[in-house]
Amino acid sequence: MNYNNHLKLGYIEVKHKNRSVVTSLNSTEFKNSMRDLQSLPARIGTIPPGFEHRADKIADLFYGSPELDWLVCWTNNISDPFQQLNVGDRIRIVST
Repeated sequence: MNYNNHLKLGYIEVKHKNRSVVTSLNSTEFKNSMRDLQSLPARIGTIPPGFEHRADKIADLFYGSPELDWLVCWTNNISDPFQQLNVGDRIRIVST
């Protein structure tokens, strides 16, 4: 199977419900990227009212770009921003 992702990370092929699925998650390159991300200098921020469940708005607030919503989620181990990222939650903001 051909697979190209925009992040240029490695990929693995796994079986899900008897079908092949290609993903970058859990690839060696992805794990190394996550380790590197966690080692970056960071500060702690607090989610203000109006920004709950909105990784895009939080990214825009702290990084100046809503397109860095993935950075907010990956840095804070957020898998579902609609259930997580509540007002007053403390989150890690890495230096860019």
